[in-house]
Amino acid sequence: MPAWTTPDPVALHAGTQPDRLACVDLATGRRWTYAALDEAIQRTVGVLETGHGIEQGQRIATLARNSADLAILQQAAMRLGAIFVPLNWRLARAEQQAILADCDPILLLHDTVLEMTLPEGCTPIEVAAFAAAVEEHPPAPRRPLPASDAPSIILYTSGTSGQPKGVVITEANAFATAVNFGVLGRVGNASVFLCDAPMFHVIGLITSLRPTLLQGGTVLISPSFDAGVTNRRLADPTLGVTHYFCVPRMARMLRDHPDFAPSNWTSLTAIFTGGAPNPAADILWWLAQGVRMADGFGMTEAGTVLGMPVEADRIAGKAGASGLAGPTIGLRIVDDAGRDVASGEPGEIWLCGPSITPGYWNRPEETARAFTANGWFRTGDIGRQDEEGFVTLVDRRKDMFISGGENVYPAEIEMVLLDHPDIAEAAVIGVADERWGEVGRAFVVVKSGCVLDPADLASHCGARIARYKVPKEFLLTDALPRTASGKIQKHILRGWTAPAGGH
Repeated sequence: MPAWTTPDPVALHAGTQPDRLACVDLATGRRWTYAALDEAIQRTVGVLETGHGIEQGQRIATLARNSADLAILQQAAMRLGAIFVPLNWRLARAEQQAILADCDPILLLHDTVLEMTLPEGCTPIEVAAFAAAVEEHPPAPRRPLPASDAPSIILYTSGTSGQPKGVVITEANAFATAVNFGVLGRVGNASVFLCDAPMFHVIGLITSLRPTLLQGGTVLISPSFDAGVTNRRLADPTLGVTHYFCVPRMARMLRDHPDFAPSNWTSLTAIFTGGAPNPAADILWWLAQGVRMADGFGMTEAGTVLGMPVEADRIAGKAGASGLAGPTIGLRIVDDAGRDVASGEPGEIWLCGPSITPGYWNRPEETARAFTANGWFRTGDIGRQDEEGFVTLVDRRKDMFISGGENVYPAEIEMVLLDHPDIAEAAVIGVADERWGEVGRAFVVVKSGCVLDPADLASHCGARIARYKVPKEFLLTDALPRTASGKIQKHILRGWTAPAGGH
């Protein structure tokens, strides 16, 4: 049976609704209809083929902030069968060089001065110069699209546990994520999706763009997140934003900004959150402002996995849950022996379906470890599923520790700490203890202007969770180490000792 051909919604909509607005680059004001976007992609194919000799399977890397040019480049690489590799521009130079050495690109587009040695055979070019060349180049002739199961994108994981690794994403994977998020989030032909999440992350490059382009809606691409600018855009009736995806930390920055005026977000379907735990109290607070906050769960390796409904009453009744599985997702929650657990019991989340990565770039052993013998992907995340199918994330399996014979999930303690009125951020890890085997160590960031005695936190926790879960230490710190997508880097915290402030 022949492989499924890569789907190309932009080309389809260029034929069915050529004059519909497809994309706006908010930094420059440039706008593309579907016909113009389709042509720009074919112009880019021409530049890649004739100007740079790009062939199927070769990597094209980027080190640049969000722009429509990057989205067009990815679509052109897709049509060629080349592999798009967006690098995190926030990483240190040594980290970026390690990724470039791993993916070995033939071309690197960048928007700042490069201060690194590139792999042999890699040609650097500025994004602006590349875009100018695209404007001057005629559209390339159409060619058959590659198979949808070939590598199309490599996204390097955010490194919450150490060295990033490249997750291979096929066009079949990306299409399934577009379906999963599109159905759960009610993305349609009239949708207008604001994308200011970084496009080196699955949220920015796939979740924010693909569902909208699949349905023939409009994507608004911003270079980066700015709380004031995003607040104003959500309230701008000329933009008419219907969908916006951010991590919970960005949502907190929106509400803390002077320009926060959710009553003016009249076109918004919902704010979608993921990438980090979102406390139930925060979700209920947003509902009280008249904004539906639909939490979810996804992974670079699996795209959109879970999503909350966008009905306010369902959100309120299930606040704290990550939602129901997307339509193409197969999901199991299992114990250490791989047996399905009872409803309400915690276990590791296993996944299967067309959105799941085929594996990691240049990491065959890690790929083999990630999958069971019969093809289930081991997420490493602990969750529990209620009788209606809603899944609540408990913690990362590797973050769980055992204290006095009891399993302790740091995320549960972190949620309790975040309920404290003076705490802005919290992270908990397990550390060795002679008596109990392991105990909790909590790192706490105090809200601006507040004074907090760490000794009071034990009683705060003790009133809400079992005694064995209460951390033995509470350390104040100015900030927590985070990845570019907002996830706490607990492998760094493990090297911290009291006093934590100043790290």
